[in-house]
Amino acid sequence: MADLVIVRSKLKEHLDGMNVGGDLADALNEEVVRLLKKAAERARANKRSTVQARDL
Repeated sequence: MADLVIVRSKLKEHLDGMNVGGDLADALNEEVVRLLKKAAERARANKRSTVQARDL
């Protein structure tokens, strides 16, 4: 697994008091990393070195 790019302690704040499963942070992190890699690929394909919101 890659380093965490999300903050575990902030998850519960954004889930309106719901309980947070122990595996949620890891699964969310994997998804975020996948999105970031895809966005970087799109930026490179468009000959840019800056990843922008539109790359998501």
